Amino acid sequence: MNARANALPEADGQGLIDARQGYRRLVARRVLLLTGLVVTLLCAVLMDLATGPSGMGIGTLIDGILHPAHLAITDRVIIWNVRRPYALMAILVGGALSLAGAEMQAILNNPLASPFTLGVSSAAALGASLVIVFPISIGWLSGNTLVSLSAFVFAAASVFLLQAMSRLRGAGVESLVLFGIALVFSCNALVALLQLVATEDVLQQLVFWSLGSVARATWDKLGILALVLAVVMPFSLAASSRLTLLRMGEDRAQSFGVDVRRLRLLSLLRISLLSATAVAFVGTIGFIGLVGPHIARLLVGEDQRFLLPSSTLVGALLLSLSSIVSKAILPGVIVPVGIVTALVGVPIFVVLVFKRGRQL
Repeated sequence: MNARANALPEADGQGLIDARQGYRRLVARRVLLLTGLVVTLLCAVLMDLATGPSGMGIGTLIDGILHPAHLAITDRVIIWNVRRPYALMAILVGGALSLAGAEMQAILNNPLASPFTLGVSSAAALGASLVIVFPISIGWLSGNTLVSLSAFVFAAASVFLLQAMSRLRGAGVESLVLFGIALVFSCNALVALLQLVATEDVLQQLVFWSLGSVARATWDKLGILALVLAVVMPFSLAASSRLTLLRMGEDRAQSFGVDVRRLRLLSLLRISLLSATAVAFVGTIGFIGLVGPHIARLLVGEDQRFLLPSSTLVGALLLSLSSIVSKAILPGVIVPVGIVTALVGVPIFVVLVFKRGRQL
């Protein structure tokens, strides 16, 4: 009996050591995957900078980045003043939308949730469209600033509607998804109505804006979006442990002392800020916030400490690759990147819907 009793603590101790070593290997693997995503993203950015109608090779590009004085004036302008803002805007918008999608899927515990599918992006598009069709002047605010501000206000309003729906008696996650789908159709119908009453010049601007394109990137917009992402990301990471608990179930999260309502409200505010800023600057780009978190989940699992940063990197990578494709589809023509993401995202969305249906 004594020998068996002495053996039990040793077995438990060895099991604990094995568990710790396994966890360290898991963390090291996930860190390695994050590093690989960063390297892949850098390669995609270089390819994005090298792709275009000028026919500039990757060797010329790298030499021009390392030694700008070696470039001809025309190539220098193309790389530093034209392609670089486009490439940076692609990774910032992709990262912002994918991070917003990852948080929304976590707080709603639904893999089909995203700023696009739940109407946040559509509401932002409606707000921006109103200012484009009916331009107003408010003191020192420029037209672009008013478009961005209106997009954020409408996105925030849609978030508060989602929050109000979540507090209704009997309103579950499925009800929120259905309400978000209804919001998408309503906002899209209102945008179509604005297109109907718009003048010919404004209609052309509105339609091109609604397609989603990084070609309207400017350094001011890049600075604002980078600041928003830099401010929001630390708060998202700080809430990652609570989001992981919430993915395990609302009751279990509450049993660990998580204030679920407050967590959802703060997450929805971060989602509205990210998606509204991205949509206001480049237009409506769908499915990045839906597909990016799923790919990241396949790589690192459900631990939000790794899922949130990996989703940001995957979203940035996806939109960077979409930017490359948008310049390669038609020679000499830059196709709006929103068209590319829609063509790729729709089949994936259908697969997710059928997969989700089999699990219900």
